[in-house]
Amino acid sequence: MAVEILMPELGESVHEGTVSRWLKKVGEFVKEDEPVVEIMTDKVNTELGAPASGVLTEILIQEGEQVEVFHAMGLIEEGATAGSTSTKVDKPAPESKAEVPPQEEAPLPPRVAASGGRRWYSPVVRAIAKANGLSDDQLAGIAGSGANGRVTKADLEAFLAKSANKPSSVAQPLVPKSVAPPVVGTDQEIYPLMGMRKMIAEHMMRSAAVPTVTTITECDVTPMVAFRERNKEAFQAQYGVKLTYTPFFLKALAETLIEFPIVNSSLRDDFQVVKNNGVHLGVAVALGEKGQDGLIVPVIRDCHKKSLIELAKDLEGIAKAARANSLKPTDVQGGTFTLTNPGTYGALFGTPMINAPQAAILGAYAIRKQPVIVEDMIAIRSIMHLVLTYDHRIIDGLVAGQFLAALRDRLQKFDFFK
Repeated sequence: MAVEILMPELGESVHEGTVSRWLKKVGEFVKEDEPVVEIMTDKVNTELGAPASGVLTEILIQEGEQVEVFHAMGLIEEGATAGSTSTKVDKPAPESKAEVPPQEEAPLPPRVAASGGRRWYSPVVRAIAKANGLSDDQLAGIAGSGANGRVTKADLEAFLAKSANKPSSVAQPLVPKSVAPPVVGTDQEIYPLMGMRKMIAEHMMRSAAVPTVTTITECDVTPMVAFRERNKEAFQAQYGVKLTYTPFFLKALAETLIEFPIVNSSLRDDFQVVKNNGVHLGVAVALGEKGQDGLIVPVIRDCHKKSLIELAKDLEGIAKAARANSLKPTDVQGGTFTLTNPGTYGALFGTPMINAPQAAILGAYAIRKQPVIVEDMIAIRSIMHLVLTYDHRIIDGLVAGQFLAALRDRLQKFDFFK
C-alpha cells in the first residue's frame, strides 16, 4: 500500500515550503518516523519523519521545488523491503501528444477563499504579480488550483504565459520584454538562489517594502564591561552558561519595550496596530556549526518576566539548537521585537533591516575602548553604537529617540538587572 509523504502545516502563517534535501534515495528502505526529507520555510529548516515503514518508491517534489501544505512530496510502499518492489527513479515526463487545435474556452469563474473573505496569496505569488504589474483585481480573476481555490505559482505563471501570447490593446504589457542572458566569463559561474538563502531573500523583499528610518546613539558601557570581566568565570561555574554581553542587552530591551509599547507593536496590512503586552524577543543567530547556513531569528518568550540568569540560559539554548539545526517551527514564531548583535564579530556600525511585520529592530555593535571627555577630563571608556531601525508609519523620530535614550541610560547606569 502506497503512503503519501505530506507537507505538514509548520505554523499558522506557513502555507508552503521548499524541499531542500531528500535524506533517502528512491529504492531505499526507511523506518517510520526516520527523517526522510528536509523542508525549508521562511520560518525554520526542519527534517520530516517518514509516515510509515517501507521503501521510498517515488519522489514527487524534487529538491529546490516548492510544495504547498498538505500536498504529497513522495510515496512510500508500506511493508516493502529494499529491492522487493519496482521503484520510479525520476518522475516520468508526460508523453508528447499530437497537437489539437485549441478550442475557445469560456473563462473559469474565479474561486474565493472558503471563508468567503479576502483571498490569501503566498509571498512568492505576490512577488511575481508585483514584478509583472498585476493588480489585486487581476489576481482575483485567476482561477486557483490550490487548496480552497488558492492561486499557486504555477497558476500565475500559466496566466502570464497566456497573456503574453495574446494580442493585447493594453499599452503596458503584463510581462516585460525578455532580456539577453548574462554573459558569463571564464572565471565566473551562475547558480540559482535556493534553500535558506532564497527564503531569506524573499523575506527581506517583504521587509524592504516597509518605510523605515534608522536612529543611532552612542552608549558608554564601561560598568557593564567591568562587571562581566570580574564575574564571567564565576557565572559559568555557578550557572553552567557563558556570560556574554547579549543577555544584558535583552534585559535592558525588555524593560525599555514595556516603557515604550509602540516600539513593541506591529502594523497589519489592514492598518490595524497590534499592541503586544508581552515582550518576546527574537535574537539573530547563525545556523550550522560555523554559521555557514545563514541566519535565523529564534524567539525568547516573556523576556519582561525573566532575570538576567534566565535570559542567559535561554540564549545559550537557542544558540545551540541553531548550530545543530534542531530548531522547531514554534521556536521562531511569535516574536515582537528583534535584536541583532553584529558586534560579536567586530562590526562597528550598520543599519539593520526590520523583521516584518515587527515594527523595529535593534543592532548592538562592537564595544571599543576610546578616549572621551568626562567632566572636562580625558578618560578611556568602553563605547558602542546602538542602532534602531523602525517602521516610520507607526513610530516617529521623537519616540525612537526617547526609546534609544532610555535604553542607553539603562545600560550606562547598569542597575537595571539588580
